[in-house]
Amino acid sequence: MSDDQIRQVLEKAKTIAVVGLASSPLRPSYGVSAYMQQQGYRIIPVNPTIADSLGEKAYPSLRDIPKEIKIDIVDVFRRPEAVPEIVDEVIELKLPVLWLQETVVHEEAAEKARKAGVLVIMDQCILKDHRRLL
Repeated sequence: MSDDQIRQVLEKAKTIAVVGLASSPLRPSYGVSAYMQQQGYRIIPVNPTIADSLGEKAYPSLRDIPKEIKIDIVDVFRRPEAVPEIVDEVIELKLPVLWLQETVVHEEAAEKARKAGVLVIMDQCILKDHRRLL
């Protein structure tokens, strides 16, 4: 994935669903999402164990997000073994971009998503890329 492609994704996106977003400011998912929110993105928490985070209602899964909320990027803060199920939801919901944070690598699931037309950014931090490119 080229820097130009990543820059385009970040410039076009408005809403990011963050799978595995914690409600604790001590967690990396919270810090990264708070930064992206400060940059003007709407953050939708996806985590069945919390009610809300960063002032937004949390949803148990991507499928539970109301259809009127248009998701531009699915940002994943989960262990690699959770990725195949997330990919299935992304494909089912026809979401355009899957962003797997640093250390979140699942080649088979990423390939399945790509074959379904999903743009996949893997093993990269959205905050670091945003700072570097924008």
